[in-house]
Amino acid sequence: MSTPASTMPVRAMLVLGTRPEAIKLAPVARAMAAGPQFEPIVVTTGQHREMLHQMLGMLGVDVRIALDVMRTRQQLSDLTARLVRELGGVLREQRPDLVVVQGDTTTALAGALAAFYEKIPVAHVEAGLRTGVIDNPFPEELNRSLIGRIARWHFAPTPAAARHLTDEGVPGEQVFTTGNTVIDNLLWVLTEGTGVSAFDTDARARDADTIRRAGPKRILVTLHRRENQGERMRGMGRALARLARRGDVEIVLPLHKSPAVREALLPELEGQQGISLVEPLDYLDFAATLAECDLVLTDSGGIQEEAPSLAKPSLVLRTTTERPEAVEAGAARLIGTDPEAIVTWAERLLDDPAEYRRMATASNPFGDGEAAHRILGQLAEDFAADVPVGLTASGPYSTA
Repeated sequence: MSTPASTMPVRAMLVLGTRPEAIKLAPVARAMAAGPQFEPIVVTTGQHREMLHQMLGMLGVDVRIALDVMRTRQQLSDLTARLVRELGGVLREQRPDLVVVQGDTTTALAGALAAFYEKIPVAHVEAGLRTGVIDNPFPEELNRSLIGRIARWHFAPTPAAARHLTDEGVPGEQVFTTGNTVIDNLLWVLTEGTGVSAFDTDARARDADTIRRAGPKRILVTLHRRENQGERMRGMGRALARLARRGDVEIVLPLHKSPAVREALLPELEGQQGISLVEPLDYLDFAATLAECDLVLTDSGGIQEEAPSLAKPSLVLRTTTERPEAVEAGAARLIGTDPEAIVTWAERLLDDPAEYRRMATASNPFGDGEAAHRILGQLAEDFAADVPVGLTASGPYSTA
């Protein structure tokens, strides 16, 4: 790694608003704070205020600026406008050397757009994920594509994500395959060992060699996607109730704070024997719960990356995924949202040890826990070399 010519640290503003962003930017923020080359300026937008407040301190992230953008049931257009306006004011006040955003949230898009307006270069962590369907997931697919038009540094988690970017015309010298920072954080949290599983850890003796053990088989479920809300999510709830009625499973479902999620799931699942509906878990407890489960059912994104690291088969309750690497590796299956398909595939894994073992032993395509160090190494090298980062005729933040 090159040594910066200046003794002044690079002032990097990390913009985050949701729990997944906090999880995936925490390793970057910690690594920046640990050395002299960077000054991390962490800005939270409050998009997931309650869930963020559960976890930022325990992840070792110091927040410099906290915004309050959320309003009850506000429209995406209102949220986006408020984010761009408030983040623009913060950028003019702080004048960082670069802005770091993660993933595909409305906060990430607004952070990148506000930085573009202020002519501040953008680094995009977890760049290049694509489903190819502009409104699925909604609005995330469009968000990440737009960020890809703005960013100067594209830190792709996998070779496939990097190829998406170069296929779209992003210069190859701006695309870097790093692995996913979610693995960095998962390994860090499990090493800390302070989380508490939401499963009943005394219910059975555990045997790592086979799914057939005494006691119930443990299923961790996460549901929240906008495109799944309403009747589709109610159908998912009915499928979970059917699985619970087998009598040999223990299902834990941390309920998302979204009123639409709760309105869909509570009538189907509240009071159902074998299902524990819990409030959102802090990240340490979530990691411990994931480590204790046998099977994951999810429409989330990040858990598709975390589960293979712990040898947990995943059924993805969506019609598309921007993380096909887990499916291609055999660690996950994309099964859609039909209740019959959910029950069929879950029971196949619960009842067929050979099928379960094939998925549990699949390789993890998402990295080795060193993504944050690769990201910082590239940024330090480029700032040391005084790489041009302004707008040029050849494209946003091009070095050509």
